[in-house]
Amino acid sequence: MKRALLIIDVQNEYFFGGLPVTYPQGHLTNILRVMDAATAQNIPVVVVKHTFPQPDRQLFQPGTPEWELHPEVKARPHSFSIEKNLIGSFTGTPLESWLRQENIDTVAIAGYMTHMCCDTTARQAFHRGFTVEFVGDATGTLPINNSAGEVTAEELHRAILCAQQMFMSEVISTDDWCQRIELTVDS
Repeated sequence: MKRALLIIDVQNEYFFGGLPVTYPQGHLTNILRVMDAATAQNIPVVVVKHTFPQPDRQLFQPGTPEWELHPEVKARPHSFSIEKNLIGSFTGTPLESWLRQENIDTVAIAGYMTHMCCDTTARQAFHRGFTVEFVGDATGTLPINNSAGEVTAEELHRAILCAQQMFMSEVISTDDWCQRIELTVDS
């Protein structure tokens, strides 16, 4: 097994922009923990950044402070970075080619948002034959209220994790993932 850690869209938009992530507690701390653990174990870290190239969009506009990576993520080392324009990290990006070139067969998912880009990327990875580890407490979401209904951040997060665990991913905690990669290297 050779894995890579995907850090998806940990951008300022989720902290002081239009999509403030509120659940679960400690989501950013856990994202930084898995990044540090992966780096310590020589596991490649891929940083994904979302961009909406259409100027009429209010979110993820290039050159804005909200579009920038969170400073803590930006300061950490990574092996590869991609920019995406759609929800899934594989669509229209070199991600799959890079993973195949590096002989990676397992991807760990962390970042934002649990129900959008993380969920879609995990599904895409599964469809492409990768083993998927979904680090549930190292992803985050927010409450939604729209014409389809209303859902709390906790309900939405839990529902996505349950759906992921059904067939596509192994949902794992930050603590367990960090322990796993340490044991894998030691064995």
